[in-house]
Amino acid sequence: MISQELFKKIKGIQIRTNYLVNDIIAGEYESAFRGLGMEFEEVREYQSGDDIRTIDWNVTARMNAPYVKTFKEERELTVVFMVDVSSSGEFGSVGKLKNEVSAEIASILAYSAIKNNDKVGLIVFSDTIEEYIPPKKGRSHIWRVIKTILSHEPKIGEKRGTDLSAPLEFLSKVSNRKTVTFLISDFIAKGYERAVRMFKRRHDLIAITITDPREMELPAVGFVELQDAETGEPILVDTFDSNTRKGFAALYQREAKEREKLFRSMSMDKIEIFTDQSYIEPIMKFFRMREKRM
Repeated sequence: MISQELFKKIKGIQIRTNYLVNDIIAGEYESAFRGLGMEFEEVREYQSGDDIRTIDWNVTARMNAPYVKTFKEERELTVVFMVDVSSSGEFGSVGKLKNEVSAEIASILAYSAIKNNDKVGLIVFSDTIEEYIPPKKGRSHIWRVIKTILSHEPKIGEKRGTDLSAPLEFLSKVSNRKTVTFLISDFIAKGYERAVRMFKRRHDLIAITITDPREMELPAVGFVELQDAETGEPILVDTFDSNTRKGFAALYQREAKEREKLFRSMSMDKIEIFTDQSYIEPIMKFFRMREKRM
C-alpha cells in the first residue's frame, strides 16, 4: 500500500513522462543509444554493392558462388540509474528540491529505455547503497523503479553524506555485462576519481549534475545562517559582504571547473541540470550530440 500523496506524485510523473517521451523525446533516445555491437544474422548470396570484406570464403568455395555474411545490431541495452539521495539533495530555492528534479529525470530516461525494450535497473545511494533493483524489462517494472525513487525516505533526523564511489564499485561487482549508466547527483563529494576511472573501463558512464542557483551565488539579504545538509554544521554568513559573496561564487566555479576537467580527461559524457531551468533541452542536446558521434 502507498499513501495518497505518493500515489498522486507517481501519477503526475506518469502523465508528464508519457507526454515527454512520446511527443518530445520520441526517437532521440534510440538514436543516441544504438546498441553495444553487431551480431551475426545469416549468410546470403553476394549482391552488387556488397562490401567484399563480408564475403564468407568457406561458403563461397562450397557453393561455387560468392556469399556474404550479414549482421544485425545488438540493440538490447542494460541501463542503470544511480540516484543520489544524500541530504544535500533536500535543498531547493526555486520550487523543486534537487532530489525531486533527480527523480523526474530518472523517471523520464527510465521510461525511454523501457519503451526501447532495454533492461532498466536502479541504485539509490548516499554514503552507502540504500536500494538496489536489478535490471529488468516491462512497464510494471519501470513503475516499481519510479515508486522506489519517489518513496525513498531517510530515517528521521538522519544526515546522509555522499559517496560517489559506492554505487560504481557496487555495480562493478554485481554486473557481468556492459551497462549504460546514468549517475545522477549534485556531485558535492570528494575522492571519487579513481572509482570513476575504473568503472569507465567496462561501462558507458554519463554524469547528470543537479545544481540549485543558490549554490552558485548568494543574494545580498543580510545575515543568514547556513547549514551543511550532510553534517548539520551551522555557519553564520553576512551576505551583504561583497567579498563573502565573491568568495562563495569563486568556490563554486573552482569546483565546477575541477569536475569538468576530470570528466573531459576521461572523455566522459555529462548533462548539466539547473533547478531553475527546464531539464528537457539539456537532455535533448545530449541525445543529439551522442547521435552525431555514432
